[in-house]
Order: sequence, then C-alpha cells, then structure tokens
Amino acid sequence: MIDLKKHIETHLDFPKPGILFYDISSLMVNAEIWQETINQFSTLVKKYNPEVLAGIESRGFIFASTIGYKLGCNVVMIRKKGKLPGKTISHTYELEYGKDCLEIQKRDTLKNKKTVLIDDLLATGGTADTAIKLLEKIEVNILAFACLIELTNLKGRNKITVKTDSLIAFDE
Repeated sequence: MIDLKKHIETHLDFPKPGILFYDISSLMVNAEIWQETINQFSTLVKKYNPEVLAGIESRGFIFASTIGYKLGCNVVMIRKKGKLPGKTISHTYELEYGKDCLEIQKRDTLKNKKTVLIDDLLATGGTADTAIKLLEKIEVNILAFACLIELTNLKGRNKITVKTDSLIAFDE
C-alpha cells in the first residue's frame, strides 16, 4: 500500500500568512497515486455501506463523486448559499468574523437514506459540524463523516457528533 502522506505537498503562508496548506492536487497529478488515493478512501467509506455520499463544497465534491461512482452511491452537494437551483434547505453558522451559510437541495428521496458526509480536510470541525446539522434537517441517516486529511492538533473531531474517519493525519 502506498503511503499517501508522502505525496501531499505543503505550502507555507497560503492562502494567508501563518497557514500551512495541504495541497491535494499533488495526489491528483500522478495517475497511480490518484487511483491509490481513491481506492484507499473508498475502502474507508465502504465499511459504512452508504446509499448516499454528501460532498462539501468544493473539494469534497471531487471525493464524493469519485467514491460514489466506485461504490455505486448517490451523490449530493452541500454548497455555499445561493449556488444551488430549486428548493434548498440552509443552515447558518458563526465564523470568527461573521456568519456563513451552507445549503443542500431539498429532495424527498433523501429522507432516511444511509449517508456519509465527505470532505477533503478536517481542521476545526466547523464546516463539518454545520453540514451535519444541515443533513439532520433533511432527515437522512448520517452514518459518518469521512475526510482525506485530518489536522489532529486542531481537535476538530471533538466538534463532530457522528463517527469520524480520516485517511491521513497530520499533527502540525
């Protein structure tokens, strides 16, 4: 099995000073590494036997759609306010300097479906926590939150109210 952690590039002071950015595109530019990434992430998610994968904007879409295809799951998008057409359900959350809002399309077919929430990164847990609250509003059966990378020193896992799995952990 390939150690994916060795293939993730980091960029200091991006997108702003003091931030160390973990760049998933370094996994995607090598077909062998990308296939291994999807295979490992799919194995992590498959154990939940989900019917639906909910991807968080925007890098969560990459993983939810690819894993959804591989596992034969339905895929839904959780997006920033105003980005989805039709009827939506929203949940507003507090940021350090204001508020933000996530939305999902309202679909009766999602009610009670076994769902795994997917994103690329778990940092403080704020976005995942909000996405879980949003999924609760549409009454899906949330099995777990799964992410590619977890920044364990930020303790975001403590904010999340469902089973949480990560493929790669950084404690920096």
